[in-house]
Amino acid sequence: MIDTHCHINMMIKKKFDVPIVSSELPHAKIIIEEAQQAQVNYIINVGTSLIESKNCIELAKTFKNLYASIGIHPNDCTAQWLKDFKELKPLLQKKESNKIIAIGECGFDKHYPGYNLQRQRDAFKAQVELALENDLPIIIHTRDAKDETLDALSEFSKDNIKGVIHCFSEDLAFAKEVINLNFLLGIGGTLTYPKNNILRQVFTTINLEHIILETDAPFLPPQIIRGKENHPKYILTIAEYLAEIRNESLLTIATQTTANARKLFNF
Repeated sequence: MIDTHCHINMMIKKKFDVPIVSSELPHAKIIIEEAQQAQVNYIINVGTSLIESKNCIELAKTFKNLYASIGIHPNDCTAQWLKDFKELKPLLQKKESNKIIAIGECGFDKHYPGYNLQRQRDAFKAQVELALENDLPIIIHTRDAKDETLDALSEFSKDNIKGVIHCFSEDLAFAKEVINLNFLLGIGGTLTYPKNNILRQVFTTINLEHIILETDAPFLPPQIIRGKENHPKYILTIAEYLAEIRNESLLTIATQTTANARKLFNF
């Protein structure tokens, strides 16, 4: 199986937005091996800032079963985002050797006070255009901002845009709209939370070919470890839960979601 959205770069160090050092890499190796023991053989580490994107590349180049996505998260979209964005672009000149297989995560987040919506909109558009220029999928973060997300995506509806709505948290109507825009739905531990009946309705209704699995580790752990740090090995837990609520076999879930991820990210 594949963890299509993880942050091992954040799991192995104590401070955010600082470069990884060599002494932290053995911790990453342990995490990867623990994931492999749970049948999770590939992991995509997703960038949220310039430094963390570079950290994702460093991990991908160090470990053969890791890949990288580079981007600027809406909550990390500071006044200097354009400067950071311009420094991200050269990393794509060697996207194969840097093992960059997506742009993101980027998008919209209105959850915390003090957000700058226009800045988020500008940064998102720039990153979508970068993805299109490099024929890469885009990993979208959207929180309390489904209208803004749909409005922004509609501008590119004729441009063969592709990607995933990371940590999908909306209703069935929104799911159908983004699927029609050529997006997959990424789902992780939140599916297992007792109050998320609307989410369970979405993921038991849509075709399995539109679903990929993710943990967002170290964030959003499944219910069985709620309150503790998440880990890519819990892809197995999420797959088992999805199989149960869809009344399908674990093999069916694992096989199809893996095929979906491989097709989207092209590896």
